[in-house]
Amino acid sequence: ALGGALTRRAVTLRVLLKDALLEPGAGVLSIYYLGKKFIGDLQPDGRIVWQETGQVFNSPSAWATHCKKLVNPAKKSGCGWASVKYKGQKLDKYKAAWLRRHQLHVPVAPADESPASEGEEEELLMEEEEEEVLAGVSAEDKNRRPPGKGPLEPEATPPGKRVENKPRAPVRYCMLGSRDSARNPHTLVEVTSFAAINKFQPFNVAISSNVLFLLDFHSHLTRSEVVGYLGGRWDITSQMLTVLRAFPCRSRLGDADTAAATEEEIYQSLFLRGLSLVGWYHSHPHSPALPSLQDIDAQMDYQLRLQGSSNGFQPCLALLCSPYYSGNPGPESKISPFWVMPPPEQRSSDYGIPMEVEMAYVQDGFLTNDILHEMMLLVEFYKGAPDLVRFQEPWSQEHSYLDKLKISLASRTPKDQGLCHVLEQVYSLLKQGS
Repeated sequence: ALGGALTRRAVTLRVLLKDALLEPGAGVLSIYYLGKKFIGDLQPDGRIVWQETGQVFNSPSAWATHCKKLVNPAKKSGCGWASVKYKGQKLDKYKAAWLRRHQLHVPVAPADESPASEGEEEELLMEEEEEEVLAGVSAEDKNRRPPGKGPLEPEATPPGKRVENKPRAPVRYCMLGSRDSARNPHTLVEVTSFAAINKFQPFNVAISSNVLFLLDFHSHLTRSEVVGYLGGRWDITSQMLTVLRAFPCRSRLGDADTAAATEEEIYQSLFLRGLSLVGWYHSHPHSPALPSLQDIDAQMDYQLRLQGSSNGFQPCLALLCSPYYSGNPGPESKISPFWVMPPPEQRSSDYGIPMEVEMAYVQDGFLTNDILHEMMLLVEFYKGAPDLVRFQEPWSQEHSYLDKLKISLASRTPKDQGLCHVLEQVYSLLKQGS
């Protein structure tokens, strides 16, 4: 058996090319991992060129590890021969054929297994261990695996802005199991802490108080869901994501034209300020600040799309704001950050795992004119809308909706009160408008 293992490891792409089991060619190699597809060219010398960046890899494992780590930074290795396909067939099928041709004893493997190599016996064991750790999070019968779901279509408008009034009871991730089309996409899911699954948060986050101030203000204006983007910077050396600016979307669900124009405007603003797109936010007006199944899929999609062709991992943060949920302890909105961890490869049909993110809070010195201008534009946008919150009406026995808004914003307001009069102007506009 030892001889067999050594021989298996000696089989390389170059050997398979030499024996004409494979032919060099453009785009003949592919990896499909957690909704993202990677295409490679096979060179005559057995090396792989990744089409998207032109990077060269010496083995299927090196390429697979690199690509998978971009999508899932927790990934240690890539299980190359089992993950890389040549013209749609797994490479290890070709390796098994070579070994059989040379009369080296290889048991014919079942359809979805094949001899492992290049240290992949160890790799597969590691993935099984990873799966056991996550089994606490996601208990599922391993035998029923429907085919993996394809990537989400990019949305013309940001994720839905529904009017929602009845509270939704959240479920634990481990109760979900495999995807089930009968399940309500608005089902809320509790978040999991990294500590609970013996992992570290793969990046650090610092967020400016002005970001939370503006998104909280935006979320308060309407009884429907709102959405916006987050601008900031990613420092790969310190693994620090700094969120510096919120960009509210002034558009309605289903209004694709306005949404496209708004997004274009936001990209321009980001570019002019020298910021990158680092995430998005949305509100659950009357429900807990927990992601729904639809939010989890949207976030996973954003994480993959934000990767783009950048060489290396770049995180994408999601923030959820819950302004009017009756379970909040007081008038202050609950704002929760989350990130989605891909499910283990063996269970690619599971939902991603919504993880709780820890953030460092940076108190800004003052409110910028930018933010005040944005607040005015938002007041103008929702003016006269049927789902506009009536700010002069009572929110509780002791507070009106306007009082509630002011209290919620107070903890996120800069220490410098020089702009108090401007804020009062905004508040009086709200009072008249509603």
